[in-house]
Amino acid sequence: MASQSSKILIIGGTGFIGTFMVKASVKAGHPTFVLVRESTISDPTKSALIQKFKTLGVNLVLGDVHDHQNLVKAIKQVDVVISNVGLMEIRHQYKIISAIKEAGNVKRFFPSEFGNDVERTHAVDQAKVLFDTKAQIRRTIEAEGIPYTFVVSNFFIRHFLPTWSQIGAKDSSINKVIILGDGNTKVVFNTEEDIATYTIRAVDDPKTLNKIMYVRNPANTMSYNDLISLWEKKTGKTLKRIYVPEDQILKIIEESSFPNNMGLAICLASYVKGDHINFEIEPSFGIEAIKLYPDVKYITMDEFLEENKACTPFYLNKYMPPSYFQGF
Repeated sequence: MASQSSKILIIGGTGFIGTFMVKASVKAGHPTFVLVRESTISDPTKSALIQKFKTLGVNLVLGDVHDHQNLVKAIKQVDVVISNVGLMEIRHQYKIISAIKEAGNVKRFFPSEFGNDVERTHAVDQAKVLFDTKAQIRRTIEAEGIPYTFVVSNFFIRHFLPTWSQIGAKDSSINKVIILGDGNTKVVFNTEEDIATYTIRAVDDPKTLNKIMYVRNPANTMSYNDLISLWEKKTGKTLKRIYVPEDQILKIIEESSFPNNMGLAICLASYVKGDHINFEIEPSFGIEAIKLYPDVKYITMDEFLEENKACTPFYLNKYMPPSYFQGF
């Protein structure tokens, strides 16, 4: 680990996946910098996180992706840039690319992907728009000659396994679960900690240079039916399974507004079309994290549910119109 001492700038470090990335970077011994807005520093809801970063020895750099000169100045202090900008800021990464190009010192850039492989997909509607945008960002990075690693981590466990409160339920009275398709298509879940750990391990690894790194841990590759059965075993509850055929999903997507149409379209590509695992990872473009770093003890879905029984397989319920549950 001593050789892995690159200085890392994390953009979006106070966001959902960004906080895990910051902690993983510090834990691995990297001098870690986080780009933060002044408004974030003064935000009382972020004060505990900012203090935690300071305690960890994180270097807070005031700046914004819209302030080109300050962004260039921040980038010149580091070797690696990891972008964790949110959904609504994906296009702003062109500004990061421009700043990296001007700075001229970055030896690796990780754009904000951390989901499906945006170029090997059957996405429709708003998901297709998002994935096309991310694919265009890939092409721009390549065209500018910026060294990169694209991380395809598939589903975040904490995002796709919400708690009761996140779906608006007051107690455990919900006993029905939505399943897209027949529920037998396999998808990949990973904890945010493991995604961050693998990403930071890739920072100084020549084998991940200009490659797509896939996080496909076998113990976390399962169908939605398998997931529900595992949850039922852990909790002793039994759920009524409501299966939604593809043509009905497409109709609901068409009739839904943002963000429901986006969420359903991503889930359609994953849970029905199998976009997480329906292609071979060829050495010409990609590599699997678990093969690169077999020493990483990743958290399995079984272990996660054992420790987090409040998390439930009801993520898809919140995207369905209430009328859909009538009659079931």
